[in-house]
Amino acid sequence: MRVICHGGAGGVPDEPEPRRAVLDEAAETGAGEASAVDAVVSAVEVLEESPRFNAGYGGAVQSDGIVRTDAGIMTDEREAGAVASMPGVANAAGVARVVMEETPHVFVSGVHAVDLAADVGVEVERDLLTDDERELFEDADPPSGGPADHLAWLAEKWGGHDTVGAVAHDPATDAFAACTSTGGRRFALAGRVGDVPRSGRASSVRPRAAPARPAPARTSRRRRSPGGRCGTSRRGWTRRRPPTAPSRSSARSPARRRA
Repeated sequence: MRVICHGGAGGVPDEPEPRRAVLDEAAETGAGEASAVDAVVSAVEVLEESPRFNAGYGGAVQSDGIVRTDAGIMTDEREAGAVASMPGVANAAGVARVVMEETPHVFVSGVHAVDLAADVGVEVERDLLTDDERELFEDADPPSGGPADHLAWLAEKWGGHDTVGAVAHDPATDAFAACTSTGGRRFALAGRVGDVPRSGRASSVRPRAAPARPAPARTSRRRRSPGGRCGTSRRGWTRRRPPTAPSRSSARSPARRRA
């Protein structure tokens, strides 16, 4: 199994090495799975359980002091599933998979998505606020009124975007899958939903145009320049350079062109 994991899309972290360690664990977990879908969900669940990323436990708190999670998944068979605005559910990726595989729908949101998670055995009613996130919220003098009061409060406060995700390719079946998960933007209006659960936005997978060349397993890490957050962790991929681009910086993996 070939897996790429990404750990964010915000600024450069103060402590990149611990984040890289979690990314490596996620990639290794995904690479041990039997299918591309299993791989991306398992990899993302590792990231959702880490407070170092804005997804699942440690996700960004919204204007009412609650963390709500979103996730989306898609395969190269044009199958897709998504969930959004789920309080108390850390493993949003697993619930998105349930929507894709076990319902006739593509998107389920809010308390109904939480109910679905509970019925299929995904843990619910978890406290997703870390001590650091709770302290940030309390220090920001949060509002106590309705949405209008929240909007006035968050006008100059909300921000901080981040996601986690994974792309997998199963060489045995030539199948691809991609999955993303997030807690959204800090101090956003309660119930706000961003791009992550929207199929074709955060994750987009298309059928392969041509078979990949056989390649030996290789691991590489890359930290983005200051404009990108942590970096990526790969298992089983090699970089292939376009004929007209000899520099290493221009090389891209097959999956990243399709994810």
